[in-house]
Amino acid sequence: MAGASEKKILKPLKNFPMEEYINSGHRACQGCAEVLAVRHVLKAIGPDMILAMATGCMEIISSPYPLTSWNVPWIHVAFENAAAVASGVESGLKALRRKGRIPDKEITVLAMGGDGGTTDIGFQALSGMMERGQKVIYVCVDNEAYMNTGIQRSSSTPFGASTTTSPAGKVHPAGQMTWKKDMTAIAAAHGIPYTATACPSFYTDLIKKVQKAKEANGPAYLHILSVCPTGWRIPPEKAIQYGQLAVDTGVFPLYEVENGVWKLSRKAKALKPVTDYFKGQGRYRHLDEKLTAFIQEKVNERWERLLKLCGVELQTEDQA
Repeated sequence: MAGASEKKILKPLKNFPMEEYINSGHRACQGCAEVLAVRHVLKAIGPDMILAMATGCMEIISSPYPLTSWNVPWIHVAFENAAAVASGVESGLKALRRKGRIPDKEITVLAMGGDGGTTDIGFQALSGMMERGQKVIYVCVDNEAYMNTGIQRSSSTPFGASTTTSPAGKVHPAGQMTWKKDMTAIAAAHGIPYTATACPSFYTDLIKKVQKAKEANGPAYLHILSVCPTGWRIPPEKAIQYGQLAVDTGVFPLYEVENGVWKLSRKAKALKPVTDYFKGQGRYRHLDEKLTAFIQEKVNERWERLLKLCGVELQTEDQA
């Protein structure tokens, strides 16, 4: 069975699916990497799915009454309960199969929310879903703030970013004063079969991880960095570039935890400095050398901790 799963995971990358499960013509901002992430997730799963989506950017841009951009069964739910609704769908499908009311075939149950609907408001329902061991894929499309309501901070907003509710100023020169919640590690701590980080700037990695999540025997959690040109104050055409920089600076490393085993997905010989990532982002323009050095130190610490968890030896400057 494991061998069959591996073949399923690898084969589609040679022939990228042409089918689209979210239509063009939606109302996402120019350069939105979040809708790109959603598009790739749906392609990797295929048509046999039911999607429960929390209120957020993707719900707003894709379903202006009476229109819809969705080509799969799609349920709009409240900010806080995407995981709870998906749990009910998964249980309902089991009952219908057991009673012979629907064919006995695999239907992927997918829940999706932004960082606000995942790391803040929806965390309780998500934790319960994972603890119960339900076969649901939960995807967090993380643009690092409540973007569709005016760029307010969330617990996924990075230290040092300026938002409308954590503005940089005399009292708080860094802007956001707390560190980004590590939801991927929190999900892994539930002992679920599969959890991973991903970014559409590295789409083959993203697709492989979605397919692993689909094959997992139980809950799976994917945390996808979704660059937001509007909220990050960058040019729309730079979204893919900033996703790459987030990964290559170690600000948002790519890794997976499969059945308790931590694996690094992308390891640079040497991390690029965080200044490469901050440059050009309006939300970081207030940072001075002292604050930047402080963030760099923390990024390095977290990177070294991740390498140890993944069993990767640290490189010295001479080795790099």
